[in-house]
Amino acid sequence: MSDFIDQIVEQWETERPELADDLWPVQVLGRIQRMQRILDRSFKVFYAEHGLEAGEFDVLTTLRRSGPPYALTAGTFLKAAMVTSGAITNRIDRMEKKGLVERVRDGADRRTVRIHLTERGRELTESVMAAHLRNYAELLDVLDRDECERIAGGLRKVLEAHGDTSIS
Repeated sequence: MSDFIDQIVEQWETERPELADDLWPVQVLGRIQRMQRILDRSFKVFYAEHGLEAGEFDVLTTLRRSGPPYALTAGTFLKAAMVTSGAITNRIDRMEKKGLVERVRDGADRRTVRIHLTERGRELTESVMAAHLRNYAELLDVLDRDECERIAGGLRKVLEAHGDTSIS
């Protein structure tokens, strides 16, 4: 069986045979890039079915997995999401209008604003999370559990090597 990346490698091997031994990273990184496009399309459809955007689901799940009281500062989201403060502000604004989150000033330091998961947001997160995990499993259903664990382990090593070791 051959895929698009195999074709790219074959073309380079034909056009530049002296690069054949150096094309091995394309086998992995090219497939990761193509897989990201597939994931982006799949997730966009999935989230839309639940009235959400990808960034909104990220906020909901980040709040939910943080544990009670399901509230974090905007700064925490900035670190985790790798987006601009304006993007976080716009995202939170949209989610507030939907009744999924609310901004709450810290009682001890009024300058600190926490983003709090509302009951409606928590209920939505609970229902969508199970479907989200089923969607993930369907995307990987051509692999067995051992293959998934080997791939995850290899990707973890690459991420760690590039400093991606913590969400905070």
